[in-house]
Amino acid sequence: MFTGIVQGIAPIVTIHHAINFRTHTLKFPLTMLPGLTLGASVAHNGCCLSVTAINKDLISFDLIKETLLTSNLGQLNIGDNVNLERAVRFGDEIGGHLMSGHIICTAEITKICTSENNYQLWFRIADKKIMNYVLYKGFIAIDGISLTVSKIKDHHFCVNLIPETLTRTILGKKCLSDLVNIEIDSQIQAIIDTVTRMQSTPSF
Repeated sequence: MFTGIVQGIAPIVTIHHAINFRTHTLKFPLTMLPGLTLGASVAHNGCCLSVTAINKDLISFDLIKETLLTSNLGQLNIGDNVNLERAVRFGDEIGGHLMSGHIICTAEITKICTSENNYQLWFRIADKKIMNYVLYKGFIAIDGISLTVSKIKDHHFCVNLIPETLTRTILGKKCLSDLVNIEIDSQIQAIIDTVTRMQSTPSF
């Protein structure tokens, strides 16, 4: 489990390609290394991956076909930065909202609105069914960052970013048409799916 509070940013230093498979090696921040072991879960742009190799501060992770198809990780190149979060531990503060690290889809950045003290991003999700889970003032995770939905319009929604988020994450470096990873609130998804099933079940 994760909370959507990014703990560090790391660059990809090597990528090993295979058929429907990749291995990414990242240069981790020193503050994120204590206690890191093989098999530990780390969120990369919100996607839960397991540590497969540790060589000092060079940490490797395997990406399978499903991860490459569902997330934006398969589009990353050497030198690209990634948002990182270690798995939450019992007793840790939940500063964002509980997340599984299971990416449901990607969203395209369609508009960037900036002013002196405000930064707003608009996103488009092509799948209408997934947009049903995006609620005004509801939680959403974008590239592993816990954020609040500010507005919704058709297939689009927006979030507002505070300066701290722009400083501590890669989201402020994104450009128009870039894809971001999306994880929706699992509780909202369960409620909406349950209500939809009940409404479609014939009564006798």
